[in-house]
Formats: sequence, structure tokens, C-alpha cells
Amino acid sequence: MARRWTINGRFLSQPTTGVQRYAREVVRSLDALLAEQGPLARGLDVRLHCPPGSEEMPLAFIERFEIGRTSGHIWEQTQLPSSLGGGGLLSLCNTGPLLSRKHIVCIHDANVWNAPQSYSLAFRSFYRILLPCLGRTACGISSVSNYSLGELVRSGVVPVHRAFLAPNGHEHVLQWTPQHSAGTRLAASPETIVMIGSAAPHKNVRLILDMAERLAAAGLRIAVVGMSDSRVFRSGSPKAKAQNIHWLGRISDGELAALLADSLCLAFPSLTEGFGLPALEAMAVGCPVVVSDRASLPEVCANAALFVPPDDPEGWFDRFMQLRDCEDKRKQMIRRGRARASAYRWRATALRYLEAMAAADGADTLTKVVRVPELT
Repeated sequence: MARRWTINGRFLSQPTTGVQRYAREVVRSLDALLAEQGPLARGLDVRLHCPPGSEEMPLAFIERFEIGRTSGHIWEQTQLPSSLGGGGLLSLCNTGPLLSRKHIVCIHDANVWNAPQSYSLAFRSFYRILLPCLGRTACGISSVSNYSLGELVRSGVVPVHRAFLAPNGHEHVLQWTPQHSAGTRLAASPETIVMIGSAAPHKNVRLILDMAERLAAAGLRIAVVGMSDSRVFRSGSPKAKAQNIHWLGRISDGELAALLADSLCLAFPSLTEGFGLPALEAMAVGCPVVVSDRASLPEVCANAALFVPPDDPEGWFDRFMQLRDCEDKRKQMIRRGRARASAYRWRATALRYLEAMAAADGADTLTKVVRVPELT
């Protein structure tokens, strides 16, 4: 008898951030593994259930269905579980239906506890109730870094015996075709520091923006990519007006690849991160990264980044000048970054989910899920 699993496709109705990117790439890799029909994929029927009007996602083996008449949390908690037909459910974007028991959920971080100032009261209150409930009802909980797993266990959200690591990958970046827009062409230069993210306080972008005049005096400029969602993040957008700051908003993957490849470095000064996908993407493109020495970033970047405390502007300025003034140092960081990024693969993460699904089905004689050590 075929084992049946459904993927929670709510992410196809949401704007794409790092969490939705994770879901897309895991699903694509699962589709490829199912098409290969390896030992963990044989006899496995996987479907993708989405809210009405969701974005299309070309897949070769996983069949996509639009179900129900609503969307959002109502769809996820009521209409999705009624469509499962007794099979298992895989939810890759922090949330999922509480009524499902054969349920594997990826919770990406513990930021509603670690950085409450970055979220609206309604958002963090809801997640502080929902996530521990999922931790009790789901049969498996994954997260994207050992740091995040540890924080979720420490916060009492996830029982350690049901937790496993399923990190981000880098292969999607290799499909990007660098192509400048007028805005990114103007912003990119060997003296440009790129920042990616939002104005949420835990992203700590103000640390770099407050250095704008000093950076300008040294011949450096800043390109800011991304924007915050006012429904989730509390107000706090930087008001910097310096002439050397380029506000680019949301840009395409091709534009981002071109910007990173033609700039000095990526600056990622976050106070806390579940993983830090922009740093991995920059390394994969061949852009040096200067990152905070906190949370998951030392684990993810290892020796492939320059680390600075997120409250040390002098240290950040020093690292920027090192990269600008020492071409050998910059080339070294590019080599290390590409090597480090290649260690993170979506295919390996998809295999971990197939292992977890087999374990939930009682079909784990070939392999079993373990909490893997940090990549080195």
C-alpha cells in the first residue's frame, strides 16, 4: 500500500521571504528525489495542497491541488486537515494545523521570544501560543540550524526527542542569471556595502546606516535591499537620508546576484537569526560577508566570514576597510565563502524530510533521523 503525504502549500499564497524560499526549494528537491524513486521514495504518494488562487509551481512528480474556499490561518487550520485523507502532513513555514498528528513542521527560529520588539503584539502573541502547541501535537519538528533547535528546546517549544536539523541550501543561487536594473547598476561598485532584510529591530540595520557619513568620507556607500511587512513588524524604519545610501526595495534574484557580485561585501549585523540565508546566498555568489558574531551566524558561516559584535561600529568599519584595502583578503574570503556555501544542499535537506516521513510511517528500517552535528 502506498504511503501518502501532503505538503502544506500555504506558502504559495504568501509573499516570498527566506521562509517561503526554504519551502519552495525543499519541495523542488523532494520532487526530484521522488522522480528518482530511491529507497525512501518508493511507494510514496506526495501531493501539494494549496489555497485557491495560489501561485503555480512546476513539478514533475508531486501533484498540486487547490482546495477549499478560504486562505490564511483559517484555511490552514480547517480546510487543509480535512483534505489529508488519513495521510501525513509536511509544513515547512512555521505554522500548520493543530488537529494533524502525523505532522512534521519546520519552525525556523525562536524570534518571537528572542526578539519580541520586532513583531506586533498580535503576531507574537499568536505565535507564542501556536508554536508550543505544534511542538506538542506534531510527530516531528525540524529547524534550520543547531542554534535554532537549541533555542526552541530551551524555550519549551520543542521536545528534544522529536527535533531534527534540516538547514537551508545554496543550489538555487546557481540558477540565478545576474542582470542589473537601472537601480542596482547605479548602486553597485567595488565600494558598495549591501544590506538585505527589513527594518525590524533585530536586523540591526541602523548600526550600519548610522555610519553612513563616516563611510561616505572613506569613499564607501550602502545599498539596502528589502522592505518590512507592516502587518508583522513594528514601526521603526530607519530615516537615514545620506546621499551614499541607495534604497532599492524588493529586487529580483537576477538583480540581487548582479548587485552582490559587483559590490564590496554583504553586511549582516543581525542581533539574532534562525539561519541567515542572505549570508549563504552572498557567499554562493562570490560576495564576501561581514556578519554579526551572534546566534546562528558563526555556525552557518564558520571561517568563511568576517565576524563583528553587532554593537561595535568601530569593528564593522575596520572590516569594511580590510576588504576594500586588501584585495588578497577579499579573494580569500570569496574562496572560503563559495566552499562553505557548497556544504549546504537542498537535496540533503529533502532527504532528511524523507527520512522523517519514513520514521513517522514506521518504515524507517533503512535509515533513521538523528540530530546531525554542525557542518564544519
